[in-house]
Amino acid sequence: MKLADEAETRALGAKVARLLQPGDVITLQGPLGAGKTSFARGLIEALGHEGEVPSPSFAIVQPYDHLDLPVWHVDLYRLEDPSELEELGLDATEDSVLLVEWPEMAGRWDHALQLEIAIDEALGARRLTAHVPPGWKTRWPPR
Repeated sequence: MKLADEAETRALGAKVARLLQPGDVITLQGPLGAGKTSFARGLIEALGHEGEVPSPSFAIVQPYDHLDLPVWHVDLYRLEDPSELEELGLDATEDSVLLVEWPEMAGRWDHALQLEIAIDEALGARRLTAHVPPGWKTRWPPR
């Protein structure tokens, strides 16, 4: 799927927000600047958050517990070892949505909707590839 710019990336996040259920996990892979946080912003804003949606690069976990469907936005870029995940309490998110940037730092979300955003210099755009687990088959792609 081609994403022409940041606006399209955020719009896709908003479409995916309409498909979410408690306990869902979405992972976002791609290089720095590919649009992972833009997607997250679109999703979180579509769920009703007003205000800034910062990249959780330094906080690592940014919870949005005030939403009807709470979201935990996680950025694992700075993790040095998968054992550090235990300290983050991510297993306590069964009533929330877990949105994970840089999931390859942990490698444990096989049941997640796995989205990879690549920069396609030839197109001057981003290219999104989805790996859709069984629990998402009836919900993907968003319309």
